Amino acid sequence: MIEFLFTIDYEIYGNGTGLLNDLVYKPAQGLASLFRKWDSRFVAFVEVAEFEKIEAHGTDPAIDLVKKQMAEFHRQGFEIALHLHPQWCNARYERGAWILDDGEYNLCTLPRNRITEIVDSSLAYIRHIVNSSEFTPLSFRAGNWLFQPTQTAASILHEKGIRIDSSVFKGGLQHARHLDYRPALKNSYYWPFEGDVNQAEQTGRWIEVPIYTDMVPFWKMATPKRLGMRSGAGGGASKQTLTHKLNRFRDRLRFRYPLKLDFCRMTLMELTLMMERIIREDQDDPETFRPVVAIGHTKDLNDFATVDSFLSFLKTKKIPISTFPDIYPRLEGRELMNAGQVPLSESDTARSAV
Repeated sequence: MIEFLFTIDYEIYGNGTGLLNDLVYKPAQGLASLFRKWDSRFVAFVEVAEFEKIEAHGTDPAIDLVKKQMAEFHRQGFEIALHLHPQWCNARYERGAWILDDGEYNLCTLPRNRITEIVDSSLAYIRHIVNSSEFTPLSFRAGNWLFQPTQTAASILHEKGIRIDSSVFKGGLQHARHLDYRPALKNSYYWPFEGDVNQAEQTGRWIEVPIYTDMVPFWKMATPKRLGMRSGAGGGASKQTLTHKLNRFRDRLRFRYPLKLDFCRMTLMELTLMMERIIREDQDDPETFRPVVAIGHTKDLNDFATVDSFLSFLKTKKIPISTFPDIYPRLEGRELMNAGQVPLSESDTARSAV
């Protein structure tokens, strides 16, 4: 059985450029209107560290619109999930530009007390925005997908009540940041884990539901739609160092490359062809649960016609559109046992019932 999850990273450009109204508020507003039309909901991975800094420094008046939008999404049943780019936590605003702390780029490499401090601050801010002191996001996505080395950050996030990660894209490789998700290629559509997000463990307290990828020849990544978006990415591409460019070349120096199921960057034909392959697989084995996670970014979202048509396609194929709370009982319950795995702790089982 397939259930489809639209996830969108709710953020400005990674180098701190861009206006909230253009890159976050308006795109998310348009997307929400489409989803309400189809009586569906998406997962908003909210990058709260940047919003907290923008509000504190008063650099963008649209922060009030963004905060109201997040609260409204929460009331309307869209999932508010945690997304963290920790380089924002020590950010400074000088001479009209943000200076981010690259030394804190990867949450997972920071000391335990620093990770705890960042997570606590982010949760407090998101609770303030949704006006609920009891709210805890169920799911998490690491900034730039960096959830390695996994163990310390995962244990802290679990202590805070977060249960699902969706940072992995199978086959992913970033030499510069020591990210390697190639071992995850052997795993299925989701898996429990504990100390290593690549490694399925029967007794793992976390569940990984990765961003869906197909391994394709690298040249298939160079579509006009993708290249057009890259050229407008806040000027970041032009400022890459030679070392960064060489590492990106090394990342791609292989026969097959992970193509993410990205509903902002792919054409309707690309999206439907990828889904048709998953549908055929499901028809051959309908008993296996297949949560399919698509990714998008508000800063990339300008082709609403494609999203609308793809939503129509999924509805025609009778594929449910879900959020992580919708599928969590299935992830941690019967289907895991049927797969030869075990359910999570009793506290997690109780959580899924509320």
